[in-house]
Amino acid sequence: MATTSRFALVDCNSFYVSCERVFRPELEDVPVVVLSNNDGCVIARSKEAKALGIKMGTPYFQVKDMMERERVEVFSSNYELYGDMSRRVVSTLSQFTPNLEIYSIDECFLDLSHLRPEEVEAYGHRIRHTVERWTGIPVSVGVACTKTLAKLANRLAKKRAKAKEVLALHTPAEIEEALRESSVKDVWGIGRQHAKRLEQLNVVTAWDLSRMPEGWVKKNMAVTGLRTLLELRGQPCQDLEPETPDRKNICTSRSFGRPLTELEDIAEALSTHTVRCATKLRRQNSCATGVTVFLMTNRFAVTENVYCNSRTIQLPRPTNSELELLSRAMHLLKNMFRPGKRYVKVGIILNDLVPASEVQLDLFSNQDGEKHKKLMSTLDTLRQRFGHHALKYAVQGNKNEKDVEEEKRAPWMLQKKFLSSPYTTSLKGLLRIKT
Repeated sequence: MATTSRFALVDCNSFYVSCERVFRPELEDVPVVVLSNNDGCVIARSKEAKALGIKMGTPYFQVKDMMERERVEVFSSNYELYGDMSRRVVSTLSQFTPNLEIYSIDECFLDLSHLRPEEVEAYGHRIRHTVERWTGIPVSVGVACTKTLAKLANRLAKKRAKAKEVLALHTPAEIEEALRESSVKDVWGIGRQHAKRLEQLNVVTAWDLSRMPEGWVKKNMAVTGLRTLLELRGQPCQDLEPETPDRKNICTSRSFGRPLTELEDIAEALSTHTVRCATKLRRQNSCATGVTVFLMTNRFAVTENVYCNSRTIQLPRPTNSELELLSRAMHLLKNMFRPGKRYVKVGIILNDLVPASEVQLDLFSNQDGEKHKKLMSTLDTLRQRFGHHALKYAVQGNKNEKDVEEEKRAPWMLQKKFLSSPYTTSLKGLLRIKT
């Protein structure tokens, strides 16, 4: 078990709920839930909401009356706020180690190999207190010699009252105790099907799994299962991945707030998705060589003919210019649109991405390319400063997704009746301090 590797998993507690509570401190100890896109179902719950029996994924309409009766505070998902708060947490964590991996919007792996075992627990509490003091977000910290064990340690840090949200597994005895306490279903990398099969073989706990023969695991659970087994035994098989690899495709799509029949409304949605895709494209310094647009009606409708279509076009040269991508996307949409149908979703995929540094401009495109490059740089700067709604193309319309009032929102925009303010991403959202 001896190893110099030491991983910490820092996990934000009930992250979406915690983000809302940072700016509404009166909601501490109050049941709070956050709803999915279109206010469809529950995707985040405070511990008080969990105590009321509200389950993850429960459709909002099924528990609406109960939540009103129990005075549960309800929020629409505010992903712009959550993304910004996540960046603040990561920035804070970077003060504790130069090597970290952003695993998800609310989880980070940290390399703590520079610490001695006796220093780890105090360091974990220091991380926890600093993150909460600097960002307002409560976190749990799990530390172990492998990433898989660190995930388990983090889970137990939340469950064990004595741990006070920080748990480090050092000795073989500590690891064995943690494995015996953890269900095989809770092991990172063990999916539902594998867990079901293992339980049929009376492999119920993580400890049971760690005792399984390597040959059987490799045969029945492939190489990834074998890695999990070895990591449960304290053998590191996964290193930190500090840099997220550039994506090969970028997609943006959303269901509409209600079915749409007019081309103009759908074009507003698609143009907005295209601009966001292009922004992501430039952020990773890439260019697209192809564009795919897809459009669909309700696949489960029984009273109307289902229509699902997609079109792809290869670009004459790679680009990350919104002007070029918008032109291509609108052309594809017009070719696919069929009057008289009730559409529920449109989306765009930018395909076969290449590094912008490898794109060569030809003699005839060089002048326009430089103009587009300067224009896009200016747009990115202004949007970063004033928000992505500050500058829009005419085809995007003049409605704002941030408006909660129905009449101020375009028909394609998602329902967000309980949307909180953009506290950290817009001047309009700044809290007002009364003296």
